[in-house]
This record gives sequence, structure tokens and C-alpha cells, in this order.
Amino acid sequence: MDQLVWSVLTQGLLTPLVVRPLENGEYEVISGHRRLHACKKAGIETVPALIYEIDRDAAAIALVDSNLHRESILPSEKAFAYKMKADAMCRQGKRSDLTSGQHVPKSDDNRAMAVIGEQAGESYKTVQRYIRLTHLLPEILQKVDAGQIAFTPAVHLSYLSPAEQGWVLDEMERNDCTPSVGQAYHLKEHSMAGTLTKDFVAGLMSQEKANQKERLKIPMERIRKYFPRHYTTAQMEDAIVKMCEAQFRRRADRDAR
Repeated sequence: MDQLVWSVLTQGLLTPLVVRPLENGEYEVISGHRRLHACKKAGIETVPALIYEIDRDAAAIALVDSNLHRESILPSEKAFAYKMKADAMCRQGKRSDLTSGQHVPKSDDNRAMAVIGEQAGESYKTVQRYIRLTHLLPEILQKVDAGQIAFTPAVHLSYLSPAEQGWVLDEMERNDCTPSVGQAYHLKEHSMAGTLTKDFVAGLMSQEKANQKERLKIPMERIRKYFPRHYTTAQMEDAIVKMCEAQFRRRADRDAR
């Protein structure tokens, strides 16, 4: 933002805002929110703008399209952007012809998702899965944005009720863990079958996953000289464990005297 403010001060606003007129005589910004904010910070009172007479749904679609072209966009931003655009397209009752050959179920929602996916270079299924993220609790969605929960497990969790998601969130914080794809899928299955309980969530989430086991890493250059050249990494690991066990036994014998 500081760089954008400096650019506006030194070069002016090179790209006009895109706005639409409202009934009260004011204007709603469709594209250029960051540029407008930068101009305000720079103390600039008037800005160039292109005015388009479009309705709210068309404005929503244009807003989403302008934001989806950003270099970096969070999963949550993409999810709500896709949902906003799909809702607007469904209200418009319009669709574009599909050219990608996708097999799309015949419903307004799916057709809208297919058009969005084609414009974004994704399948309608991918768009559908992103929109599922909007059903997550904000606290869980934050973990998705932070990269703490992977995309596929997050989609599975979105099928849980808010109360069930709360159970999962409690266990994540209690055990300092996140659900794997398999665990999230089992939670989804039980939730949809009406058999998910708080105890089941606790039992499942308390299981240690391979990628969450604590590991001790020792640089090879620190220990290589203590072993014969033909020793493999596994042999060195076994030898180190045996030395630790021997040292533990000697200490226990000494303490028992």
C-alpha cells in the first residue's frame, strides 16, 4: 500500500476506477478499491473513473473478475468470490455456451459454476469445492488460509454442521493437530449419516498421524565420522538407539546403588 501511495503521489492515478451510479446520487466502486484507498491516504480528493450503468448482479460479477486476477489470493477470498459470482449469475438467469466439453449436471448452480470454471481455467467441480469452503467456521477457514489445513480435508469438513465443526476445532486445539484427508472423510461420512458424536471426533483426532510424529534430525556431518564407512543411515540410527539404551541402563544401575 505504501508503494501504491508513493506511485500515486509521483505519477498520478494511471488507471481509472470503474464505478456504477446508485439511486441516491452516489457511486459504488466496482474495480479499484486499493487505488481509491491509496488516493485517500495520499490526500487526493478527486480521481478519474469510468462510469457504467449496470445493475448490482453485473457489478458483483465484474468485481469478482477484477479480484480473481490478483497475483495472490487466499483460498477464502477465492471461495467467497466464486460464490458471489455464482449467486449473481443464477439471479440473472443467464448462461454462456460452454466450449470445454465439460459434462455438467443440469441445474442453474452447476451451469453457473461451469461457466465460472471455464473463465478461470478450472473445472466446475473445482469451483464447487471452493464454494464449499464458505460453509466452514471462520476459525477453521483461517487455518486453511494459513496453510495449516489442506484444501481437500477442508472441503470434507465443510459438510459438518457448525456444532460438529466446533467439536473438531476443539480437538485440533487440544491435540495441536489437524485432520488428515482420511480423517476428514470419515468425519464427513458420519456427519451425513447422522452418527457423528463428540466422543468419536475426540477419538479420531487423538490418533497420531505419521506426518505429525516428533522427529529428531541430526546433520550427517556431525556423526558420520563415528561410524564405519559401509554403515547405512538405518544402521547408524540403530547404533545410536542402542548406545542411548546402554547409557540409560548404566544410569539406572548407578541410581539404584
